[in-house]
Amino acid sequence: MTERRFAKRTLFLWLYLVFALLPIYWMLNMSFKTNEEILSSFSLLPQQFTWANYATIFTDPSWYSGYVNSLIYVAINTVISITVALPAAYAFSRYSFLGDKHVFFWLLTNRMTPPAVFLLPFFQLYTTVGLMDTHVAVALAHLLFNVPLAVWILEGFMSGIPRELDETAYIDGYSFPRFFLTVFLPLIKAGVGVAAFFCFMFSWVELLLARTLTSVNAKPIVATMTRTVSASGMDWATLAAAGVLTIVPGAVVIWFVRHYIAKGFAMGRV
Repeated sequence: MTERRFAKRTLFLWLYLVFALLPIYWMLNMSFKTNEEILSSFSLLPQQFTWANYATIFTDPSWYSGYVNSLIYVAINTVISITVALPAAYAFSRYSFLGDKHVFFWLLTNRMTPPAVFLLPFFQLYTTVGLMDTHVAVALAHLLFNVPLAVWILEGFMSGIPRELDETAYIDGYSFPRFFLTVFLPLIKAGVGVAAFFCFMFSWVELLLARTLTSVNAKPIVATMTRTVSASGMDWATLAAAGVLTIVPGAVVIWFVRHYIAKGFAMGRV
């Protein structure tokens, strides 16, 4: 009976894995085809294998600059988000103050608000101060959503560290910066990894703000991929190749923080 249940679970997991990976495989399959083959036939493997679609992306500045722009503002946003969230999360985990629960809930409501709500205020503000079409503009706009999430994740990890550790460090003569950087931060490195991962992924895939707040100089890849329509129709092959390359940075980040994400699930913060 137990073996039968195990076999059913294994079959279900395999079916789910095939279902989840099928769109990725199909996009990879399309990326090695020509537009004519994509539109004219249905095949599990390319009949006319070609690297031309990837060559287009790596040689056309309008394509590869999109990846560079995305990586720049995503890196800026992730670093600032974690830097700002660390002291905020420590305050929420260690101190009680008037309205702390309400402030913490208010942070989460910002994360739950659709980006479209803040689109017009950001647009008018950046137009006034001259930040339109810059990497900093998108990075700062994404802070509104990533900082609350990072604070929420880090607060859960910090609350799992006994407060006696802080008191012992102070008795031993540690200053707060020294204690936080050399003792406390290594203990919550899993939380930092999880928070950085989710900040990275939100900024990497977010489209509305990134597309509206940029035009040429800082246009991200997600905006570039929406402009593949021409007089001759949709460039499906190049779009598929761009989609494959867009998955790569996220897959690399997941590989490095996979153990931390599992710990975050175990702690109930992911």
